Parts: sequence; structure tokens; C-alpha cells
Amino acid sequence: MRHTVLIIAALAAFAVTASHAQTGLGAIANQAQNSMKNFDIADKNKDGLLTKEEAEKGPVPFIRAHFDAIDKNHRGVVSKQDVVDYVQSLQRPQAAPATAGSTH
Repeated sequence: MRHTVLIIAALAAFAVTASHAQTGLGAIANQAQNSMKNFDIADKNKDGLLTKEEAEKGPVPFIRAHFDAIDKNHRGVVSKQDVVDYVQSLQRPQAAPATAGSTH
């Protein structure tokens, strides 16, 4: 339970940061935070993990929409920590692609 509260608090902090407002990630963080609140409802077998089927049937539209990206290890299940890691990856600046150097 304490772990859940910490994760939800972390997502709430992401939702209110200025960087989210500037990059448009505030809405994503809010969706993720709502999904975290509903994670336990969707977790029908109460194992702390959501299968794709549980996500599709549960009140977790953010997780459902991003399930494959959240499940980066292709385990077929996602944890609350996987959701947090995914949201954090969205807030990190993407590295610019390397440009080809001139050979002339």
C-alpha cells in the first residue's frame, strides 16, 4: 500500500511541474495518474500486475492505449512501476538524431 501511495504521489508531482505544461505532458501525466488510481480495480486477480486483457476490460484507458509501450520487456503484463517508468520516459528530452558529417 505504501508503495502505491508513493507512486501516485510521484505521478502527481509530475503532473504539476512546469516542464509538463511546456511540453504538453501534463495531460499525459493526469491520464497516467487516473490510471494508477484505477489500476487496483482493473487488477481482477489482485496480483499487482495488469495483463493486456485486464487493461482492456478495466477503467485504465491510459494503460490500455499505451500497454505495448509500457510493457517494454514484452512480459505480457505491466506493473505500477512500469507505468511510472513509461511516464518518466515521456518527460525525458529525446536525443536529436546524429547528423551525417560532410566528407568534402
